[in-house]
Amino acid sequence: MEQELSDIAEKIIQYQKKHNLTDTELALNLHITVERLHNIKSMETQPSTEEVAVLTHFIGVN
Repeated sequence: MEQELSDIAEKIIQYQKKHNLTDTELALNLHITVERLHNIKSMETQPSTEEVAVLTHFIGVN
């Protein structure tokens, strides 16, 4: 059974593709660990409210 990507995970991936950023580069810009970014993108964990705010501000998601 395939799991659909969460909205925030999809937006992160699209932003990375558009700007040609690796997970490491994006994590450094967001001031989070690469492991945390991986967990959010893979939906192993949900981002905190603060992380959502930072991600939304950085990647320009409404």
